[in-house]
Amino acid sequence: MAVLITSCNFHREAIVTTPPAERLQHRIDTLRNHGYMFGHQDDPFYGTTWAYCKDSSDTKLVTGDYPAVMGFELGGIEMGDEKNLDSVPFTLIREEAIKHYLRGGIITFSWHPRNPLTGGTTWDVSDTTVVENILPGGSQAEKFALWMERVATFLETIKSKEGRRIPFILRPFHEYNGSWFWWGEKLCTAEQYRAMWNLFQDYMNEKLPTNIVWSFSPNLQGNWTEEKFLERYPGNDRVFLIGCDAYQWGTEEDFVNGLRSDLTFLNEFAQKAGKPIALTECGIQNSPDPTWWTRVLKPICDDFPISYMLPWRNYPAEHFGPAPDLCTKDDFIKFYEAPNTLFLEDVKPGKNMTLGRDSSEIIWM
Repeated sequence: MAVLITSCNFHREAIVTTPPAERLQHRIDTLRNHGYMFGHQDDPFYGTTWAYCKDSSDTKLVTGDYPAVMGFELGGIEMGDEKNLDSVPFTLIREEAIKHYLRGGIITFSWHPRNPLTGGTTWDVSDTTVVENILPGGSQAEKFALWMERVATFLETIKSKEGRRIPFILRPFHEYNGSWFWWGEKLCTAEQYRAMWNLFQDYMNEKLPTNIVWSFSPNLQGNWTEEKFLERYPGNDRVFLIGCDAYQWGTEEDFVNGLRSDLTFLNEFAQKAGKPIALTECGIQNSPDPTWWTRVLKPICDDFPISYMLPWRNYPAEHFGPAPDLCTKDDFIKFYEAPNTLFLEDVKPGKNMTLGRDSSEIIWM
């Protein structure tokens, strides 16, 4: 027993000296050897039949387990708002993000900022000069600098009660190859997009140099070439995780063919670059197909070494994840029971990872 304790204490000290982001990167890489993690956006806040019930989760109501990955949204923090664009209080986002990390889960943040030029929403694409104007020297550069400061100030609070910084995935300016956000490819040049990414990343890395695992995630494309992909890719030195956002909006055949094409390209690109891949957003709106999880989505995920897949949020009018009142419940249980789908209990202490303990906090390698 004494030998084991000494070994564990030595390992704990080694872990503490490793930056949090490096520990999370190692963890993502290691877990890929066991399967792919299931994630869910806004999982602890609301579901198809409930809202803001302590420790609740549609995923848990169906399976008895939480998602391994939880997604949280920062849109609205740039305005100094108390709630994000989905009306979730930022105090609650902080609380639930920390809570999920302490459970042993992984957290990821997206940011849908308002349009800094027009004052409209993130979907306001009425002006094609927004990105140009937030870059240094632009008319909105000072405003955007303030917005970046507010994002960093909030993310600096994602820490344990002992003050230990918690690592997270940050996924900005996503789905850029569409043109429904003000940073879309029809609204800025490739050079402007990369300059915006670099501006934000450099600022955030200066403020939070050890916390952030950077994720780059285009929307479903279906016909990537390396030349096309590299146009707006920030570079291997700036990206750890390469994602793909893919929803079945049209036919099943188009979705399956497009996603398989994208994941084939992204996997080949990522392997050459030494990067993991993920299905950073996914789903089918309002569960029209009771067998969609195991018949459509899972066979695609099984064929690629994705680290996680994250369906978008659930609420009564629009839902993408599992819930106990949906026709997909039984099929999702089959998805959950598969040996290669990883939920919280599959990735928490004593499963696939080595850990140490410092007070009440889990310290991940």
